[in-house]
Amino acid sequence: MSAYSHILAGFSLGFRHRRALWRVLQATPKSSCILSLAPEQLKSSGIAALALDFDGVLAHHGAPQPLPEAVAWLNQCQRVFGGENIFILSNKPTEGRKAWFKEHYPAFRFISGVRKKPYPDGLIETGELAGVPLDSILMVDDRLLTGCLAALNAGARPSYIRKPYASYRHRPLAELFFMLLRSAERVFITLLSPY
Repeated sequence: MSAYSHILAGFSLGFRHRRALWRVLQATPKSSCILSLAPEQLKSSGIAALALDFDGVLAHHGAPQPLPEAVAWLNQCQRVFGGENIFILSNKPTEGRKAWFKEHYPAFRFISGVRKKPYPDGLIETGELAGVPLDSILMVDDRLLTGCLAALNAGARPSYIRKPYASYRHRPLAELFFMLLRSAERVFITLLSPY
């Protein structure tokens, strides 16, 4: 399997799930970030486990650890769901991030060694490790054609972050690239949704 097969899968699976992705896009406020997700409400809506992307969701791209406000939110999530039901599902699970979570949230687990999002493998493993059905897992991601699409492919629930964390001071080129990529995804889904 090619190193870039997940990119091609994003377009082909994105086309297949274009209407569902359009509904996710339309239902998500432009100000959506993790702080707009109340853990208690998620739990009462049937969510039993969280799968969280890192870059853009918990911190800016390339950051070694979550931002302080993300840490406060993670603390709330841990109280509601228990750390054993919170997973980090990132296409870039660096050793530094793993070490930080091991020190601060030892019960949280990184999902690695599986095909990258948008393939459903990471969410399937999340369900197996948490012992919960896939439709009770919330995948929180700032990309439509990776995490949100992986959730749709797996039968999990997507939560689209439209206002991701970014730091143009720390990584201007990476942030610009991902801003353009997210915009292109929205255009792609918008143009294809009627077909």
